[in-house]
Amino acid sequence: MPLTFRLNGETVSPGDVPATTTLLDWLREARGLTGTKEGCNEGDCGACTVMVSDDTGHRALNACILFLPQLQGKAVTTVEGLSGPDGELHPVQQAMVDHHGSQCGFCTPGFAVTMATAHLNGRTDHDIQLAGNLCRCTGYAPIIRAARAAEAQPVPQWMTPSIFASQISSGDAPQARGAESPLDAYRPATADELARWYADNPDTTLIAGATDVGLWVTKGLRDLGRVCYLNGISDLQGIDIGEDEIRIGAGVTLTALREAIAPHHPDFAALLDRYGSVQVRNAATIGGNIANGSPIGDSPPALIALGATLHLRHGNARRSMPLEDFFLAYGKQDRAPGEFVEAVTIPRQPDRLRCYKISKRFDQDISAVCGCFSIRVEDGTVTGARIVFGGMAGVPKRAAAVEAALVGQTWNRKTVEAAEGAWEQDFRPMSDMRASAAYRLDAARGLLSRYLLEDLGTPVRVREVAP
Repeated sequence: MPLTFRLNGETVSPGDVPATTTLLDWLREARGLTGTKEGCNEGDCGACTVMVSDDTGHRALNACILFLPQLQGKAVTTVEGLSGPDGELHPVQQAMVDHHGSQCGFCTPGFAVTMATAHLNGRTDHDIQLAGNLCRCTGYAPIIRAARAAEAQPVPQWMTPSIFASQISSGDAPQARGAESPLDAYRPATADELARWYADNPDTTLIAGATDVGLWVTKGLRDLGRVCYLNGISDLQGIDIGEDEIRIGAGVTLTALREAIAPHHPDFAALLDRYGSVQVRNAATIGGNIANGSPIGDSPPALIALGATLHLRHGNARRSMPLEDFFLAYGKQDRAPGEFVEAVTIPRQPDRLRCYKISKRFDQDISAVCGCFSIRVEDGTVTGARIVFGGMAGVPKRAAAVEAALVGQTWNRKTVEAAEGAWEQDFRPMSDMRASAAYRLDAARGLLSRYLLEDLGTPVRVREVAP
């Protein structure tokens, strides 16, 4: 069955388009819907924001790194679809006019769609919802005022969820066709289908949220060859919170993970709040963030500090390993051709996790250093320690020598200072545009002191100690 989805209330089928055609390009070039803007073309600025709806709800996503096959059976609302059938403005559009929230206007459509999605979802945390939309002209004060003014307005009838839910047809997934076909893509519905197919086609590029792979196309101009879309595999998208462990499917988005993990490890949730933007977190998956293997990925340090186990699958064969063992060297992971990340599990434990991200901006920035600590203390003595850093080596890496220097010692300033000489045994960081090697080592030492102070009840968070 051909690829079909809803676009502003109309059922559309793009036809034989390349499998890595972005929604942004198709909207502007094939449909003439130029309200969705191309700004950064990498998911940072939010000018291309659209709303995507399905039976799980409504999400703001970046159209510039959203491929058409990811939309099968879903509904897309662009800025042109926000107004009513008789041209009535959406409350957020009217509020932007009333509060002078637009100047040059280039970013305004993306802001309006993000705000309308948040309005539909009842979200009033505007600073978080709008962190992925950049404005160079107006400034955020009038835009935030507009968002607040729209809060009390009812959701317009034409934007109610039932309008979408009753009209979305899931259809059949687009299947792989011959290499000569423009739509050379496969979209399995189950993990079993993926396992069988990927084992036979190990040279395929797997695409989950496309928040990284999308840039291979839009910035690297790469031809990905045969691709396989994973976002239709529901059995990779579950989170099972058991008595002994928390199992997280590889297809779980960072938004869903943040909501599930917050009651158990709130600092992990707070770290995820700083991962990209709402639009990025709504698409990015935990499996993709791990399989990517980036030394500055923010989730692996937290997961390793929690003692996570990674579960891999190749055909019907499965194997598991401590997550820290998956990362072998820069750009190299312990994953065979045709093998994919199926899940990650975290043992249930008392919450001792603290995560500290050092970056030049609070929102939407890459870590210079990301340190995650889980240190067990009993009767004033350190009985166990897991200290993990991103940005300090070619892979996410534990501070094994520092951990050894702490265990068995009294939990106080003297012990932390005595461990200072162990840091060079664990890390020889590089200097780059984000930070020098010396800064990274000093920051890492400081973060251990910060953990101690926070554990003893001293406020250490920037937003806690600011005047």
